[in-house]
Amino acid sequence: MADTLLRLRDDEPHEEPAITLDAFLAGQTNATAVRLEAGDDARALIPALGRLALIEVSFPSFRDGRGYSAARILRAAGYAGELRAAGDVLVDQIAFMRRCGFDSFAPESPIDPAVLEATLARYAHVYQGAADGRAPVWKLRHG
Repeated sequence: MADTLLRLRDDEPHEEPAITLDAFLAGQTNATAVRLEAGDDARALIPALGRLALIEVSFPSFRDGRGYSAARILRAAGYAGELRAAGDVLVDQIAFMRRCGFDSFAPESPIDPAVLEATLARYAHVYQGAADGRAPVWKLRHG
């Protein structure tokens, strides 16, 4: 995973291994990194967001969109730490994942940095508000 980790943050990567949501909620650890599997309820972490430096969200298949919802829920609740998409992450999904709040990626397969840069630069404007805070094009037009 370290070979494929892509970070779009300015701070240092969080190196502590992420524990499962169940282990974290059991309270038997002082972990600051949690991994959400597909189907885990991200809202369970809301009371502890201030203690977490990394939340890793599993994408077992590129077709499984539940991780997008988890990211949006966490960012809307105020989570400001590193939010990592891990697993079957494809380059054409990263722009949409960033809109939901992901700022780091651990894809199973390496992603060409030039392709990623072109993908992220492809669209200058967005059509709706999202976790990334970009102003929608209609708002730019109408102030």
